[in-house]
Amino acid sequence: MQMDLVNAADLDVRRLGSGPPIVFVHGSVAPAALTWRQQRPLAHRWTLVLPNRPGFASSPALSRGDFEAEAPLFAELLGEGAHLVGHSYGAVIALFAAALRPEAVRSLTVSEPGAIRLAAGHPGAEEMIVNGERLYREAESIPDEVFLRLFREGTGSARETPDELPEWMQRGVELLRAERPPWEAEVPVRALARAEFPKLVISGGHSEVFEAVCDALADVIGAERDTVSGRAHSIPATGEAYNERLERFLIAAERH
Repeated sequence: MQMDLVNAADLDVRRLGSGPPIVFVHGSVAPAALTWRQQRPLAHRWTLVLPNRPGFASSPALSRGDFEAEAPLFAELLGEGAHLVGHSYGAVIALFAAALRPEAVRSLTVSEPGAIRLAAGHPGAEEMIVNGERLYREAESIPDEVFLRLFREGTGSARETPDELPEWMQRGVELLRAERPPWEAEVPVRALARAEFPKLVISGGHSEVFEAVCDALADVIGAERDTVSGRAHSIPATGEAYNERLERFLIAAERH
């Protein structure tokens, strides 16, 4: 399917639990079920809305993964109102989606968005962008498993990359190769700063670059700022630690 033919209703979405809804936006490579598998215990209090981004699982693909093109789909999934949670590339999508429909956002939580230009001028951030651009320029000459391993090393992912990729990971690499790089994002920080919903920015405590990105983002949009360490960039994989911090924020947001 072409980019302009994919609608929110076309996405493969799983819903778990009952209570106030939370729309989760996963990042690159791994689909929703794998990215958010440690968050399933939250379904005892919340309705977990777990969409697969275009091209993942049974969701129809865009001609190219693109945070700006995907944001309207997730903004629509907020319905009449929901909490919005995004990680990595999904955090970039969530930032754009929240700015599109602030009236439907009950709260916004993002962990280590790949919008590296938020830390413009930081030497490590500039180096990360240069390395990322080099990786994408040479992508066609790099085997899939090597490309994925280099990409994960660059982000600080705690996930292992096997020598032989399983089918879902192979598909994830194909999507990754074609994805619009997240460092191209010009995050709509002014709109987010004006929005009255509560905001939380989480880092993994493993990277000076992501610490700088998260610090800058939290400062400019007026968000709470915290660190959940133990799994580097793969913050949702910390399970209980991430869930406890997220749920504490969500409960406060509901009272707000």
